[in-house]
Amino acid sequence: MTWIEGRHEQWIRFGRIAAERILSRAKRVAAFRPGGVFAYVRWTSNDFGTIHSNIAIAAAVAPGEPYSTLPFIRPGAEILARIDGWPKVQQALEAIDAVEATGIDACDAAPDHWRHVGSRISAGLPFRPYSRDRHTAWLRRRAVES
Repeated sequence: MTWIEGRHEQWIRFGRIAAERILSRAKRVAAFRPGGVFAYVRWTSNDFGTIHSNIAIAAAVAPGEPYSTLPFIRPGAEILARIDGWPKVQQALEAIDAVEATGIDACDAAPDHWRHVGSRISAGLPFRPYSRDRHTAWLRRRAVES
């Protein structure tokens, strides 16, 4: 992740970092355990304003599992949602805030919720809120599947 204030910013919005290596004051490398869900935000500007912004909500993969590539994510991850453009990125950040407002860590929310949020925001439609009941159903489904 790189952080050059007001010019080029990359940060993890949520996720449980398993390991971290600091390269300099402005750069660090973060690692996640397989299956760990995280959100990665990239924002770049120049003298005229924002030129690029996106958010990727993804799940880290285990060695040997298939993955999709994302800029600055090595080797890659399972993409749950990828949203481009600052107004839509703001909506995704608001969706993350809404999940956290229920008292649920965003990285523990159902991956299907993040797919839903990404699809609906990309289509310009409202998304369903994530509730305690949905989270309980997700936890039960995960327990049955394992």
